[in-house]
Amino acid sequence: MINVRVSVIVNPTENEGKVASATGNMFPEIELEMHERKYGNFLEGEGDINSLKNIHDLFRKERIIDTARTQIQKNRWGEPEKTFFMINKQVATIGRLNFPAKEEPLGSIQIEINADNEEAMDILMEWLTPPTEDGVPLFEPDMPEL
Repeated sequence: MINVRVSVIVNPTENEGKVASATGNMFPEIELEMHERKYGNFLEGEGDINSLKNIHDLFRKERIIDTARTQIQKNRWGEPEKTFFMINKQVATIGRLNFPAKEEPLGSIQIEINADNEEAMDILMEWLTPPTEDGVPLFEPDMPEL
């Protein structure tokens, strides 16, 4: 089983609806709820592998499969059944996908993915970001039933 958790801070200077819309552009399958935390207000939601379908498609549309694979793989270190990555909140407002080099001043969209085990995460990775040659996937597996 795959669990996808999305979290994004809503700063006092930001419009909650616009932040929700930007996040929804990336994860239309995930229902977001506002939560007050010690460090601010956050829109948060959870989903399963189906909530990654839009991201899967955007990696191909934006031609960033290699970059996405690198970003997602580097954050598996130490816990191979888990990973996380960030998406630029401002770029998401126009339905585009960009990985910030580090947490942005106004915050990024945080995505955490947990699998039951390392093998399930490996299968997910092959579907989400398969190996490429010259930026073209060597194969396109069907969405796994994890």
